[in-house]
Amino acid sequence: MGMFRRNSLPEGEIYEILANQRRRETIRHLSVTPEGGPISLRELSETIATRETGESPPPRTTRESVYNSLHQTHLPKLEELGVVTYDRDTREVRIRERARDVNRYMEVLTEHGLTWGEIYRSIGVSGLTVVVLALAGVPPFGWIAPLLWATGFLVVFVIATSYQLWMNRWLVVQALRT
Repeated sequence: MGMFRRNSLPEGEIYEILANQRRRETIRHLSVTPEGGPISLRELSETIATRETGESPPPRTTRESVYNSLHQTHLPKLEELGVVTYDRDTREVRIRERARDVNRYMEVLTEHGLTWGEIYRSIGVSGLTVVVLALAGVPPFGWIAPLLWATGFLVVFVIATSYQLWMNRWLVVQALRT
């Protein structure tokens, strides 16, 4: 990773970032924010507090705790490492190029709690199993041509990939710009 890109984060700093849940949530949220931000510290802290508590709106004490820890500790640390830009005057945060280094280490979860890797593996294993059963003539799978099964699972794979790219479109746009 570091051999190919001169401006990448050292692995130790990436693990330091990932060691804190609020820093991970900050990067995760900014990664799916249109254009990577800017987003207000208030909105970011509200989102993170909601994820932490599972309540919407989250309790005021949790919102304040998240707001203060982001403002005083986590955002300055992420800015120091070049992962975000944090304007202390306007209290706005924007993701930066180096966040891609951290994102490579984060397994991206869907809103259903599964990782995209788990979803793709499930589609692949299910598709292969159904095609083999169809080739073997096992009812009811054998009633449909294996090529139709394979095509169906390919369509499901394309839909899942398209959905993932759409949900992470601003990361994709940023990657294409560089």
